[in-house]
Amino acid sequence: MTMSLETLIEELRAELSNTWDPAERRLLIAELDLARAELQVIIAQLSGARDSEPPF
Repeated sequence: MTMSLETLIEELRAELSNTWDPAERRLLIAELDLARAELQVIIAQLSGARDSEPPF
């Protein structure tokens, strides 16, 4: 799962760097933030962190 999230994050970053439409940029930024948060939760769960609840 983490590998697909990492791939998604890279794809979103690439899309973000190639778009000029403000509405599309806001959407991509929101999707990127969500994917990064999900990845952080998964990493915390895998590392055995105590507080592995989603930050949202």
